Amino acid sequence: MVSVLFKPHDLSVRVEEGTSVLQAARLAGVVIESPCNGEGTCGKCKVRLDGRSLMNVAGNGTPHLPKKAEDDLGLVLACRTEIRGNLIVEVPIPPLAESMRILSFGKGFDVPPDGFIRKIFSDGEDRTRVYAGEELVAVEEGNTADRNYGAVVDIGTTTLVASLVDIGTGSEIASASSLNPQSRHAQDVLSRIKFASNADGRRYLQAELVRSINGLIADAAGRSGVRGENVYEVVFSGNTCMLHLAAGADPAPLGRYPYTPQICGGSHVKASDLGLEIAGCGLVYLPPIISAYVGADITSGILASRLRQRKGVTLFVDIGTNGEMVMGCDGKLLATSTAAGPAFEGMNITFGMTASTGAIERFEVDRDGDISLQTIGGAEAAGICGSGLLDIVGELVAHGVINRNGTFVAPDADRLPKTLRERIVTREGKRIFRITEKVFLTQKDIRQVQLAKGAIRSGIEFLLRHAGVVASDVDGVLIAGSFGYHLRPKSLLNTGIIPPEFDGKVDFLGNTSLSGGRAFLINKGLRERMAREVKDVKVIELANDEGFEKTFARALAF
Repeated sequence: MVSVLFKPHDLSVRVEEGTSVLQAARLAGVVIESPCNGEGTCGKCKVRLDGRSLMNVAGNGTPHLPKKAEDDLGLVLACRTEIRGNLIVEVPIPPLAESMRILSFGKGFDVPPDGFIRKIFSDGEDRTRVYAGEELVAVEEGNTADRNYGAVVDIGTTTLVASLVDIGTGSEIASASSLNPQSRHAQDVLSRIKFASNADGRRYLQAELVRSINGLIADAAGRSGVRGENVYEVVFSGNTCMLHLAAGADPAPLGRYPYTPQICGGSHVKASDLGLEIAGCGLVYLPPIISAYVGADITSGILASRLRQRKGVTLFVDIGTNGEMVMGCDGKLLATSTAAGPAFEGMNITFGMTASTGAIERFEVDRDGDISLQTIGGAEAAGICGSGLLDIVGELVAHGVINRNGTFVAPDADRLPKTLRERIVTREGKRIFRITEKVFLTQKDIRQVQLAKGAIRSGIEFLLRHAGVVASDVDGVLIAGSFGYHLRPKSLLNTGIIPPEFDGKVDFLGNTSLSGGRAFLINKGLRERMAREVKDVKVIELANDEGFEKTFARALAF
């Protein structure tokens, strides 16, 4: 056994030789960002070893900096570094969640309050009865009828948002948000499923998630003077995998054919069984799930956008790591999902980062080739978040720096302004585009955008085909989700994520997973209605559809 000390946490652990630094960190309770779940592809789990410690490790994996720079700095990938002796490991402190920009707003509609949780005060007994539906679940001393609260938690793959709501009035009291702690260990759904495919991994991810949710609810309640014992119901709104992980259900079947969910939603779980710190009689409501990869967050989005009630042809798209989308044709709904991957969240991008201080979020190229950019918080550019990435690629495509096939043009291309030509440089034998002195875009980054863009566009094309319509027939395009809300139509069009026929038809709805979840919380009738309606949604499985590979290949082009 050897000893590993993690700085600056001053936490140590004894492990067998051959254990990776990442595994040792998890055993010690130290969080090292590893969104690819230890596959060695994201380069985010770099840690620093001193000279003596470097002598006690083996196999530091594929470098993500020039090799000499890695050696000079003592940087290694925690997931690819095996421990051979005692180590002192310096772990970078992750950015504060408070610096992240997380959207807690979503468009919805006026919902009459008629909650599942009711409280009735008996003056003669001086007691208040608490009902869940028609079932008496608690009796409280005194008149507490006006203290009837619930919470909605949007469990995103990357972020969490909790909204504290007065069930009696339907009004939001406070909200709080944070990074989903699971994303530091496994960024996308497939890697999350892999991590949780055994009981230990599943318990680890659920415990981290519930701890964060408890913190968010307590934060929102504390700031508004609400006691946790008066929070009686929580609605979990998230994709199918996130709901499985939150409820402690095995997500492994979601990763293999026939992709059968273990839970289908439209049901309650006892809050105490999940470790939620609310009222002792508290419940968690899981909205109906449409399929293994079209989850309760999309059910909430269908509800919030009133997609089924819209006339004509409307496309609803939640752009993120899972490209979930639904097309409504005069009330008939078709749904599908695409594995867009984590590029839109800034992952697997050389200078990718979350939407936090210093991230490039806007990028423009003018007619003369001069560039302008905007960072979150106005700070010096430290990296690129998802919206900035699409801006950059879209602008470089529009101005001829990136070819239709996704490659950089030659730096001596006469048709480019000199200011753009000078930014196409060679680094380690490969062309890059220099955005600032410290931040650049690589050919690999463009490829990641192409794959994500191709997945989304393929889904749109198949929904159009199955609905029997063409792009020009679409009357409206609804973009949902926190990431989607910060995009610009120009970037979606320049990159080809959406067809040119959608120009002028795009509306950004924001976090409909949250606003739809709030509707579920305050009106029990909507639960019954949506449980019926989701059964009528036709799900298109793209991987099983003839011609998918050809459609996807065409969709890769800019």
